[in-house]
Amino acid sequence: YVAAPPHIWKFTDTNGDGVADKREIWWDGGTLTGCANDVHGPYLGPDGWFYWTKGAFAEQKHTLGDGRAFVSRAAHIYRARPDGSRLEPVLTGGMDNPVGLAFTPTGDRILSGTFFITPAAGQRDGLIHAIYGGVYGKENAATAGHPRTGDLMPMMTQMGAAAPCGSTTYRSASFGRDFTDNLFVCYFNLRKITRHVLVPAGATFTTLDSDFITSDSPDFHPTDVLEDADGSLLVVDTGGWYKVCCPSSQLAKPDVLGGIYRIRKTGVPRVADPRGLTLAWEKFSATDLVKLLADPRPDVVERAQHALGKLSAAAVPALSAAASSPAARRNALWALARIEGEAARAAVRTRFTDADSSVARTALQVASLWRDAGAADQARRLLGGELKRLAAETLGRIGAVRAIPSLLTAAAPLAAVRRTATGTPEAQADRVLEHSLIYALIEIGKPEELRPALRAAPAVARVAMVALDQMPGGNLQPADVLPALNSNNAASKNTAAWIVGHHPEWGDALAAHFRERLAQPAAAELATQLGQLASSPAIQQLLAETLGTENRAVAFAAMRAAALKEAPASWLAALVPLLNGPAQREAVTTVRALAMPKGGHAELLTALVTLGCNSAIEPATRLDALTLAAPALKSVDDGLLEFLLARLDPKQPMLQRSAAATALAKAPLSADQQLKLARALTAVGALEVPKLLPIFERNPTEPLGLALVAALRDSPGLAGIRVAQLKPLIAKYPARVQEAAAPLLAALNTDITQQHARIDALLPTLAGGDINRGHLVFNSEKTACTLCHKFGYRGGLLGPDLTSIGKIRSERDLLEAVIFPSATFVRGYEPFTVTTKSGESHTGLVRQDDADEVVLATGPESTQRIPRADIAAMQPATVSPMPPGMDAVLTPQELADLVAFLKSRS
Repeated sequence: YVAAPPHIWKFTDTNGDGVADKREIWWDGGTLTGCANDVHGPYLGPDGWFYWTKGAFAEQKHTLGDGRAFVSRAAHIYRARPDGSRLEPVLTGGMDNPVGLAFTPTGDRILSGTFFITPAAGQRDGLIHAIYGGVYGKENAATAGHPRTGDLMPMMTQMGAAAPCGSTTYRSASFGRDFTDNLFVCYFNLRKITRHVLVPAGATFTTLDSDFITSDSPDFHPTDVLEDADGSLLVVDTGGWYKVCCPSSQLAKPDVLGGIYRIRKTGVPRVADPRGLTLAWEKFSATDLVKLLADPRPDVVERAQHALGKLSAAAVPALSAAASSPAARRNALWALARIEGEAARAAVRTRFTDADSSVARTALQVASLWRDAGAADQARRLLGGELKRLAAETLGRIGAVRAIPSLLTAAAPLAAVRRTATGTPEAQADRVLEHSLIYALIEIGKPEELRPALRAAPAVARVAMVALDQMPGGNLQPADVLPALNSNNAASKNTAAWIVGHHPEWGDALAAHFRERLAQPAAAELATQLGQLASSPAIQQLLAETLGTENRAVAFAAMRAAALKEAPASWLAALVPLLNGPAQREAVTTVRALAMPKGGHAELLTALVTLGCNSAIEPATRLDALTLAAPALKSVDDGLLEFLLARLDPKQPMLQRSAAATALAKAPLSADQQLKLARALTAVGALEVPKLLPIFERNPTEPLGLALVAALRDSPGLAGIRVAQLKPLIAKYPARVQEAAAPLLAALNTDITQQHARIDALLPTLAGGDINRGHLVFNSEKTACTLCHKFGYRGGLLGPDLTSIGKIRSERDLLEAVIFPSATFVRGYEPFTVTTKSGESHTGLVRQDDADEVVLATGPESTQRIPRADIAAMQPATVSPMPPGMDAVLTPQELADLVAFLKSRS
């Protein structure tokens, strides 16, 4: 069985010649995205079921084993029996690339993958304990409609931007007993395989991490690690050829091949007949096969389990008697998982109280898998002990209505503090346990049995609130939540806030509550909640009114967080008077975050024009107003033009230079003003000149074109121009201008060989780089790196997080990314160009893509919302939002210092 997106293929050797001669589609995902991360796997679970992962965010439609239609864009782990029956999702996620799946001896699932959190402070990828029903990963619209039990589930192990791939749980003792049951995981970006020792921590695990294999070769990219039958490890290395969807150089270079390596421990005797090929399998009775469940050879155990499963009910008596060791009893339970019928289910239930807790855990896993209704009473009694998480999962999956009071009682002690997806191991363990208890209530799905708990003690009521909110037919009402929203109990209050945050339809009922809260001094915490509820007309009106009070800062923040597809007229009207008062700076910032209605807002635009033209206002606010109001300018007087040109001076702050260039690009300049701007380009930098080029598409006369070419020839901004930008612009001008520009275009048309040569020439200069000076360069106005890139918890979001970039990138990679940014696109930061039906073109990073609209981040603080109905085409762009030519902006020493600083971030 092989994943081949969008399918999983089944290959069969029908005639025993060792060659597969039949291929079937075992599973059809129906989607294939550009990175082909739609499916990874399949993985054979210890229960004999197949597991695989679905990534990307393309919508898939499936029919589950119970006959229900399942439509989802989210990431998932799926499982099904080998014949494809009983398909079901195991978990849901907002991460786009869940990859490797490994299993503990008791059946817990450990998933490796990327983007489990929004990148920040060097965090992103790693491992999760894949709890049934959990919603993991970063917040993502793709998870909408999937039941949640509160905050996103926590990560188990954080590895940064490591690109985890294949993983395996080591089963044999060939490396020593300390290695048995350890997890080995490949990290593509880190060029290593890490060993993780799982340490129980309440309802979940923590890990002790150490490097097992590392390489300093930039072309070593391990993607899979597998345990062979003799206890050796096989490592699959893709080498250096794979570039698609990975943040490695796109510049052409030799396709460095990978390989498969075998790792053995020195001095360990070879395992005799590791696969049991000399055993007389066809002659073995059930009793003989059960004895093999204690065999030290993992492949022999697995084959014995498979053979026992094929014996079906006839094997149950022998499996029930397996008692030689805890491992043998666990293996017997996994064999019983392959057998249908009440006899097998009853045999599993006898192990719920096994003296060894690992055996009891395994028994509950199997009972949960089969939704064994006969396990209800025993599982309910286990809610008071260390097995409560698995007991709760079992009760939820079998729909045990009688267990509702016991589940509520078990969840109550966890409610002292509302847990989040990060925090201490104890808090994470409690979050995992709380999830399983609440999810069981959701799956049982009996709201009439649960509603009385809303009137119980706060600890119980908050659990019931979450379950009712998320279950079909729960019919939770604002009146059920308001008491908790006003509670002095922090956990209840936080839970109520989380619930109301995804119920904008409750806005009318909640407006009175928030109006009262906004009148209180400690109202700042309301901004997030009000932003989430901002689609409600009542909340919109409340925020508009609040702009006229001392708590207007809350309204500003809520409006900026709302992300509405169109700003309400009441907000725009309320912002107008604030543009000429002490709050004008915040008012302009808020307007910039709002999506203007198609017809605009005449009064607001007039106020912004007045503000931008007022020489008494400080420059930063004027510039922000002008970037918003430039399309409404009827003309640009000489004073305003001089102000904008002065702001382009390289000595001015970078944000002001950028804003001035943006405003000029939109302004209605006269022919004489265009000519004046063209001549001024001789002193404009590489970060601003590309933004100014669209100005010269208007009125392409010969004098203007010649002035433009002459200025660019001597401009420091030339290094920031790409030939793909300038060539179509010059083509609009008369022949004489095109002739004058030919040498300029030829110089800009740097080929791959020249780029390599430039990097090779600069590499030796990096040796003298100073980390401390590089930190200053990184934070300087000259580079403005923090405008787009996050470092720690500070910085912008337009570019990738650079907190730990040195751990995954070489000096050459970093140098290339700085001076030729379009040669390297990091996953999640690929630019796209959207062309509208009216002919407009917008390029940026996709921040939202749904049935209604596409939202592009077009700059560090600017977005473009484009209705889906207006889009004619949407294609990947080849040009990075980061301008090239940083080697022209920085001195060689500054460039060396910057690379040294970035490389030190590991």
